[in-house]
Formats: sequence, structure tokens, C-alpha cells
Amino acid sequence: MSKSTIKIDVTLDESRTPQAIEWSASDVSHDDAQHARAMLLSFWDGKDKTALRIDLWTKDMMVDEMADFFYQTFMTMADTYSRATRHDDQADEIKKFASEFLNKFRQKQTQQSKA
Repeated sequence: MSKSTIKIDVTLDESRTPQAIEWSASDVSHDDAQHARAMLLSFWDGKDKTALRIDLWTKDMMVDEMADFFYQTFMTMADTYSRATRHDDQADEIKKFASEFLNKFRQKQTQQSKA
């Protein structure tokens, strides 16, 4: 059996707002820490049947980047759900929602730029 370690370092400012997020994994080909502007980490507690989350983003994370991040996360969640359950119809619903989410965001951006 092998073991992999994922390390996440978060640098906080004086008000405890994330300034930088860096992560590294023991089984990747490079030694350098990877930089990120946001992260969503979820764990499933099977005993309590609850999801435990850590959601962080830096001051540098732009609103359009956050929309893209959520869109891509929804799409990945749909693929994961499909592989885990074989409920492709529900995975397709998640993907449909993700597309509608991104389209609504883009419409808001267009309206704001015209104002």
C-alpha cells in the first residue's frame, strides 16, 4: 500500500484574510509548491453523514475568475458523480446548471459594463 501527502499552506494578513495559497503533493513530478487564488476542499464524514468544507480565496481572486472556478468545479463534480453512481441523467443536470450559471454570470458582466 502506498501513501500520498497533500500539503496546503495559507498565508494570512493581519485580519486573517488569505494572502496566498500554496499546495504541494508528495507524488508529483516537481518539488515546487503550486500557487492558487482559491480552493474548495470537502470531506465526507460517514459517521455523522455531513460534509466538512474549507473554502478559501485570496484578495487577488477576481470575480470573473471565481465564476470560471465555480463553473469548472460544477463540471468536475458532475463527472465525478457520474463515475461514482452511473446516474448520468443527474450528472447531466449538474452540467446544465453549470452552463446556465456561467451564462447568467456573463449576462451580468455585460449589463454592468454597459451601465
